[in-house]
Amino acid sequence: MADSMTGAILALADGRIFRGDAFGAIGNTVGEVCFNTSLTGYQEILTDPSYTDQILTFTYPHIGNVGVNEADMESDAISVRGCIVRAPSRITSNYRAEKDLAAWLVDNSVVGISGIDTRALVRHLRDNGAQNGVIASDGMSEDDAIAMARGWHGLEGRDLVGQVSCKEQSQWKQGSYDLDTVAFNQPECDKHVVAFDFGCKRNIFRKLADRGLNVTIVPASTTAADVLALKPDGIFLSNGPGDPAAVGYAVATIRELITGDVPVFGICMGHQLLSQALGLTTFKLKFGHRGGNHPVKDETTGKIEITSQNHGYAVSDDYIPDTVEITHRSLFDGTVEGLAVKGKPVFSVQYHPEASPGPQDADYLFDRFDDLIRK
Repeated sequence: MADSMTGAILALADGRIFRGDAFGAIGNTVGEVCFNTSLTGYQEILTDPSYTDQILTFTYPHIGNVGVNEADMESDAISVRGCIVRAPSRITSNYRAEKDLAAWLVDNSVVGISGIDTRALVRHLRDNGAQNGVIASDGMSEDDAIAMARGWHGLEGRDLVGQVSCKEQSQWKQGSYDLDTVAFNQPECDKHVVAFDFGCKRNIFRKLADRGLNVTIVPASTTAADVLALKPDGIFLSNGPGDPAAVGYAVATIRELITGDVPVFGICMGHQLLSQALGLTTFKLKFGHRGGNHPVKDETTGKIEITSQNHGYAVSDDYIPDTVEITHRSLFDGTVEGLAVKGKPVFSVQYHPEASPGPQDADYLFDRFDDLIRK
């Protein structure tokens, strides 16, 4: 485990070096360096499978105050390759805490760095774009770290969905966590949703269960025929990591499924894969959208939502088929944040209405999906 005297470096592929202290496990790691602007929810963020093969920078300076606990996990393990913070909390203070953040990183062999100017790093990434980087606290030289960053394959063209998706079918019936009873709700479910696991966060399943929807989770490679054989009342397309253009097998399956009348709802990666199935394309953003304060406009109502986001790719609007309606747009850069298929119960959003903790403005989307199922 790192102590306050152990030095560490962050080396970017363009040659920029940041020097700080080791945080978490001692060693070295390589990944795509990105940043998240959320003020809370570091455990949920670190366990989001959408961060696979990424090194995450927290822009909020003080991280680790409330420790970590099993109930707040969004997946089985930490998803990031590395963690960058300005000032890790020296004290863990929360009645739900089971471990402090630094010890948790060590237990999961996650290499991190603290004590660097994260403001300067984020400005560098905003100006120059997300790029490969290396965190090293094991004595690796700066030159070797830069070479390692430059030699890493990156995210583009790689199917990370197949890497993180579940390997077999399972059932989910657990609802949201109740702080009063200090337990997860167990709602009565009367409808059935088949959810593709492209790297899904657990709170999505909980939001579905809260609405009386029994969830069958299936691997990303599941065929349309196998999904329909489960007789779903609705089909859900989850979030997930990496390049959506590399998940062609899922696009083909979705294209087949949307020819029917079963309601379909997609989030993040699910939105991008559905878009490709409808004839649109995706592209890599300069530095991505990651945080809990992103304003999105609902083009159908004119209302503004504050949303939680985590994506490095977006849907292009260079070509929009006549069958598709763009329903939401980012007020930061105008990118597509939601769409619907005209005349069909099929819709998706780029952002995360299930964010926990996070803004609740977009929670209505789960109600919309439930309404479509029950109609």
